[in-house]
Amino acid sequence: MKQSHRLVLSFPRKAGIQGSKGVAVPRTPAFEGVTIHLVRTGFILSHTRKGECMKLYTYYRSQASFRVRIALNLKGIAREDSFLHLEKGDQFAAEYRAINPQMVVPTLIDGEVKLFQSLAILEYLDEKYPQPPLLPADPVARAWVRGIALINVADSHPLIVPRVRHYLTDVLRLSDEQRLAWIRHWLGAGLQAIEALLAEHPASGRFCHDDRPTVADICLVTQVTPAKTFDCPLDPYPRVMHVYDSCMAIPAFADAHPSRQPDLE
Repeated sequence: MKQSHRLVLSFPRKAGIQGSKGVAVPRTPAFEGVTIHLVRTGFILSHTRKGECMKLYTYYRSQASFRVRIALNLKGIAREDSFLHLEKGDQFAAEYRAINPQMVVPTLIDGEVKLFQSLAILEYLDEKYPQPPLLPADPVARAWVRGIALINVADSHPLIVPRVRHYLTDVLRLSDEQRLAWIRHWLGAGLQAIEALLAEHPASGRFCHDDRPTVADICLVTQVTPAKTFDCPLDPYPRVMHVYDSCMAIPAFADAHPSRQPDLE
């Protein structure tokens, strides 16, 4: 399994010492041996030592991994990426099956803790690293935000993942056209529901709820991204697309996008 070691962080330019390209590096032992690369939307810091950050098993096209990458970026949490090529079957290797018996991504390793299923990982990160929050404080708002997230995580996305697509063609013998119709149908159904819910929610606007991204926005982005990939019509969903564009203007979202991952093909 191909691996890279990266820290994806943001920090004030005024603090610490100067690194390459004039980037400020905090004066802490954790940053010894750090190599800095300045990119358009932030800083990518490559670290050579192991055991100092979380480890994420990921695949660039995986929408579930995309969610976790966004959350880690929003929280400013360092990670080491271990890439699995799902189309080539890396996830079925005995080594990875021992890590995740479901043989899917993502899996997040935090010290001795092994985490699986993206929404559970997002809530773990929010509880362990509460700033910035990914859930509102109000219980009614929290339930609404979770509901939006689950339209993507529990309804639409599970119906279009690679193992389902392969079953449709390899076992049920659907044609490529029928498989594409299936994918577009379920993505469109989710988008239609989210659009209607945003329209009736008084606190929606730039984001799904209030003035900062939540798990709802993360999951909205991973509803729209495959819809773009499979050329679903998006004009009927202006509120959804407004939130999507607002999110993708944020470096934490943009840098987590599949097109910016090292294992992109």
